[in-house]
Amino acid sequence: MEKVYLSDSGPKVSPAIYGFWRWANESATDIKKMEQTVNLCLSLGINTFDHADIYGNYLCEETFGKVLKQQSFKREEIVIFSKCGVILPVAGKDDSATAYYDTSASHITKSVENSLKNLNTDYLDVFFLDHLDPLSNLEETAITLDRLRSSGKIRNVGIANFSVFQHQLLASYLKAPVVTNRVELNLLNTTALNNGQVDYSKQRYMRILAAAPLADGRIEIGSDAQAVKTRKELEIIAAKYDANIESIAVAWLIKLGALPLIGTLKEQRIRNIVNAFDINLSQQDWYRLYNTTKQD
Repeated sequence: MEKVYLSDSGPKVSPAIYGFWRWANESATDIKKMEQTVNLCLSLGINTFDHADIYGNYLCEETFGKVLKQQSFKREEIVIFSKCGVILPVAGKDDSATAYYDTSASHITKSVENSLKNLNTDYLDVFFLDHLDPLSNLEETAITLDRLRSSGKIRNVGIANFSVFQHQLLASYLKAPVVTNRVELNLLNTTALNNGQVDYSKQRYMRILAAAPLADGRIEIGSDAQAVKTRKELEIIAAKYDANIESIAVAWLIKLGALPLIGTLKEQRIRNIVNAFDINLSQQDWYRLYNTTKQD
């Protein structure tokens, strides 16, 4: 799998990225399972891994760090993302009953230091702010990100779930450009394509990260009317390309220029996503699928 630049100023990454946001409960501390998943990804050409401080009830990064420590590959052979901004109520971490956002300077600094320690690395290739806290001092936030970047602890700044205006706002304070925006994007949720997030990312010469490329499994098994309608078209087109419907759904994203962010723990679904890179949808077939996203 040939590596691509995340943006005109960002790092090279694998065109498919593996993320750990669905690793919860016992999976978050299952070193053997994580090692198997990492090795599978590497064998398929995926060398880019997406983390966050909160994933797996704040336990996933530490497990990945243990896997990294015992692996034969070198740190510089993989690309690591992490992020902060969302605070989830977890016993022993934050006992409040309310999830909230915090992109303050102090929280960012603490999160980066913890991620570096837990991931067993000296730097993060891209550090993301996940949502923008409207109560934080944005100037202090930007100064902190610039300082962390100058120190080498983070090499690039990314954003997750930012609107176009929030993207522009943060970028106006930063010395270095934002290198990507992580948003949910799939055939059952085209909001980012319709609200300008995808277009603005292209204007900034960035590739957008498409989270939930298979709509949390709804592409394959969803019983709601929209999923059924879309799956019917996918089955017709999949037969034409002799491919799995999930591969066709991801090929639709790839044609758009997005990088699919894999979240599944299922090996076959990971392979279906990777197989999408061998499919070049015709323009007519792309629009045939796009038309299914529109309400009757």
